[in-house]
Amino acid sequence: MERVNQTSSVSKFILLGLSSQPEDQKPLFILFLIIYLITLTGNLLIILAIHSDPQLQTPMYFFLTFLSFTDICFATTIVPRMLVNFLLEKTISYAGCLTQMYFIYALGNTDSFLLAVMAFDRYVAICDPFHYATTMSHHRCVLLVAFSCAFTHMHSLLHTLLLNHLTFCDSNVIHHFLCDLSPLMKLSCSSTFINEIVIMTEGPIVLVTPFLFITFSYMRILITALKIPSAAGKYKAFSTCGSHLTAVTLFYGSIFYIYLQPLSTYSAQDHIATIVYTVLTSMLNPFIYSLRNKDLKQGLRKLMGKRIAQAAPS
Repeated sequence: MERVNQTSSVSKFILLGLSSQPEDQKPLFILFLIIYLITLTGNLLIILAIHSDPQLQTPMYFFLTFLSFTDICFATTIVPRMLVNFLLEKTISYAGCLTQMYFIYALGNTDSFLLAVMAFDRYVAICDPFHYATTMSHHRCVLLVAFSCAFTHMHSLLHTLLLNHLTFCDSNVIHHFLCDLSPLMKLSCSSTFINEIVIMTEGPIVLVTPFLFITFSYMRILITALKIPSAAGKYKAFSTCGSHLTAVTLFYGSIFYIYLQPLSTYSAQDHIATIVYTVLTSMLNPFIYSLRNKDLKQGLRKLMGKRIAQAAPS
């Protein structure tokens, strides 16, 4: 099936990518291939280290496992298509474009909700430690992850179905390296009024609500930490949140820059910010969460030690 929308004369799109210069294609291919391999390796190591170490079987690392898995899926939705575009062809089918857009929004927003859930976990651990075990029970953790995935997939499905009702009858050139909502709506030759209304109402709620939840959680954490009398206690409280705050800043800083602006202002200059939240964040998260985390670093050492012992000749 070449196209999904039978009212469109467009059966495929052309992704212009990051550069139209032929001499740039091979260096970009090598760069993003390295980024992708680092992303896969780093996130897989995080998952395996948490799974293999009994000391890491806590709610915080349970959520981190799903965040790493989501980052692998997120990067896989985007980077392999970029690699094909760099060296082979820059075209993508209509169905393939909508499928990519669906998973970009579903997985990107799942990342957002998981970051909010992890902030709630830190809030309970620091502000209400005596009820932590009951509040963050395994059953509740599973429900929080299930909601984060289900709700964001419904959100993505809504926008994908609305986009599929648009008609594309003239240009099929997307000035981007991926199938994003704003560039696609610019190509439509039918009215995008309903799409824009939904984007301006439902969109910010899905995007901003987790961020506000994170902000509220860290305000409460800050108030509680400042009441701790010892400097060592304050340092411990802040150090457990430092890596998460770094990931939140990197993710939301770039995503707000792109999506909290009018559709008409969307330009090729937003490519760098898009790369940050779609590609670089997924690559950097394993480093952010492991470099300042003694327990996770110990888990990674144990994992590598087991693999080396298994590989060594008997």
